Amino acid sequence: MTTIKIITDSSCDLPRNMIEEIGVGIVPLSVQFGEECMPTDMDLADFYAKMKRESMLPKTSSPSPGHFLSEYQKGGPDQDILVLCLSSALSSTYHHAVMAKEMLLEDGYTGRIEVIDSKTTSLGLGVLVYRAARMAASGMSYEEVTASIQQAVPTSGTFFFLDTLENVIKGGRLDRVRGAVASVLNIKLLMKASEEGAIEVVEKIRGSQQALKRLLSFLGDKEHDYEKDVIAIAHSNCESRAREFMAQLLEKHPFRHVLFSNMGTVIGTYAGEGGVLVAY
Repeated sequence: MTTIKIITDSSCDLPRNMIEEIGVGIVPLSVQFGEECMPTDMDLADFYAKMKRESMLPKTSSPSPGHFLSEYQKGGPDQDILVLCLSSALSSTYHHAVMAKEMLLEDGYTGRIEVIDSKTTSLGLGVLVYRAARMAASGMSYEEVTASIQQAVPTSGTFFFLDTLENVIKGGRLDRVRGAVASVLNIKLLMKASEEGAIEVVEKIRGSQQALKRLLSFLGDKEHDYEKDVIAIAHSNCESRAREFMAQLLEKHPFRHVLFSNMGTVIGTYAGEGGVLVAY
């Protein structure tokens, strides 16, 4: 039976040890402060500290089609490949992965390759990648794994809240006057990945604790198979807050499979410090 090669991008925010354990290929986005490119294995505490010191946000860039092609070619000439990318509404990463697929086929590749737009990012994408890897490892066929992930994309959910509006203001998504008013009033933005894969504000809530309670309530609106489904919690350099949130979540929703990680440099650039994300 042909082994399925699963590839994703670095916005998935899966912990490094898990990436190695499940054998997923990662194509990195680049993150730069001015001309200084951040290493892919940068200590995240150092990254958030640097971002606080800088007056401008770092810039993120999608991997080129050539970067994807290099990752595709690491397998055999007929190894089946499944690629999961962050939302095409947020980045050109998906389109570059598709371009690389066309290049691979032109070079005579004889295996099967599918590129899927996850319509989400961070551990929202990570959950799909983890699920695909588990199914492939269990011996499911390429067709079964691909179809399952394609069906999972529209039924998945990614919700998060921002503790600070500093990065939203720096990034030009909120003007400084409104941002200053919201900060004084302790307003937190509760957001989600939409069906189209864009990020939209769901609610504006006063206070972090109220925002976390509301975040938790979204899970109650859905039906879950606690034995089979995967729940994921990501945080932007606020582990104790996220672990407390996770304990409250699991008390009400006892998922068997749980992913937990710090947001990497790509998503952390936009989230800012103190944010919490939940995905299923």
